[in-house]
Amino acid sequence: MNNKTDLFKANIGKVIVGKDHVVELALCALIANGHVLLEDVPGTGKTVLAKSIAASAGIDFERIQFTPDLLPTDITGLNIVNIKDGEFSFHKGPIFTSILLADEINRATPRTQAGLLECMEERQVTVDGVTRKLPDPFFVIATQNPIETAGTFPLPEAQLDRFMMKLSMGFPSQDEEKKILERAMTGDKLKELNAVVDAGDILEWRQKAFEVKVHEQLLMYITDIVKATRSRFDVAAGVSPRGSIALLRCAQALAFMRGRDYVVPEDIKELAVPVLAHRLSITHTFGKSSSSEDIINKILNEVPVPTEEF
Repeated sequence: MNNKTDLFKANIGKVIVGKDHVVELALCALIANGHVLLEDVPGTGKTVLAKSIAASAGIDFERIQFTPDLLPTDITGLNIVNIKDGEFSFHKGPIFTSILLADEINRATPRTQAGLLECMEERQVTVDGVTRKLPDPFFVIATQNPIETAGTFPLPEAQLDRFMMKLSMGFPSQDEEKKILERAMTGDKLKELNAVVDAGDILEWRQKAFEVKVHEQLLMYITDIVKATRSRFDVAAGVSPRGSIALLRCAQALAFMRGRDYVVPEDIKELAVPVLAHRLSITHTFGKSSSSEDIINKILNEVPVPTEEF
């Protein structure tokens, strides 16, 4: 086990009850230098998870409430003229932070959603021809409600493909909900959360995860899974090479978090649905995520798993 990442998870667990696996996968995406899309009904802890990660790492946090009238410049910032001297100065938008909560991202228009594309992929913002780098680490946690569709705009494929993982918090069990109520009676645990790591630790973990060994047979296993998504009759568009790289990076990060310097087939199988399912464009099912998950699970059952000792 990796002591510091375990400490990170445990600290978040002081606020988030019973969602250890979701927390682990979110941190896996952070270490793999990706972004996370949380799809769930309101009130399940999506915002609290984002704030807990930021507080536990002691890094900057910003929240943007996405609405139909939100403009790209409301995210990136814009140049404003100073009346006294007639000079333009750049006022940074909330995107210039380490952890960004993009709340209800599908309520913004496609034009505004597109304002995030350069930020998420290239970690930079270009306004009026001037490019500015974003902080490092830079981690987007976006949320959307799968039930309410009135007044929403489905995320375009290019936007979905930039999320390394799509996760769901889900409802707590009865025992977990009782613990949530007990904690609520003793005060706001989020306000009491102290930083246990820093930005330097996260960047160090990224480098170490990047160095985790991946056997050639496992690289072939990833390509076999991805290739299978491109040749099915019920899939209009399969997983892109960006998806293949995301699965590789997440597998390395998960192995690192679990104290290994090598990836095993189980890492890839565990991550395939959260990393790949949302990237599929499904035929005749209107892109329902459950169908995408079913297809990935079928592929995992069909593709032979490497059996060599890793």
